[in-house]
Amino acid sequence: MVEKAVRWLRGYGCGVVLSEQGCVSGEMPDAIGWKRACHSVLVECKVTRADFLADRAKPFRLKPQQGVGCERFYLVPAGSIRREERPAGWGWLELRGARVDLAVESAKNFRSATGFRYEMNLLLASLRRVEVRIEPQSITDFLKWKNRLAEYNRGSLPEGMVAVEDESNVFLDPYSAPELNTSGAGHLKIAPP
Repeated sequence: MVEKAVRWLRGYGCGVVLSEQGCVSGEMPDAIGWKRACHSVLVECKVTRADFLADRAKPFRLKPQQGVGCERFYLVPAGSIRREERPAGWGWLELRGARVDLAVESAKNFRSATGFRYEMNLLLASLRRVEVRIEPQSITDFLKWKNRLAEYNRGSLPEGMVAVEDESNVFLDPYSAPELNTSGAGHLKIAPP
């Protein structure tokens, strides 16, 4: 079910998606993705009603400002749990065979400044896991592999390869980047997705 949530997030426009990675708050999203402007989308997969009810009792559900995700969804097998039981504002995804259907849209403004910090912790912890796996190389060196390939190829990339500066990456679009809100120290003003 988590794999289906990851695929759904990619189809929903998330360019970066993580699954089952924990952060310092204790929350371990089944799947979370990020769109432009650091807009995050959380998907929690629940197979049974008991699992769904247990999730609602977790500390970051009881205090939603401590949770991650600008948008939050439950993904459940169709007909297994009543939609009316979902927390206010949460979206609802139903699994029908191999297909995920959007049954109820999510509110888009769940994430607080605390939630944003927890998301940053989740992303940084995940990057560190990558760095540990590629040692002795650093993440920076790993990401520069195309530069090294061009060096080995007398200054040009092999045919069909796109230069790093020409790669499509919506996260580097300056119009999508979050801005610091000048009305309050430390608060973020995130542009709508």
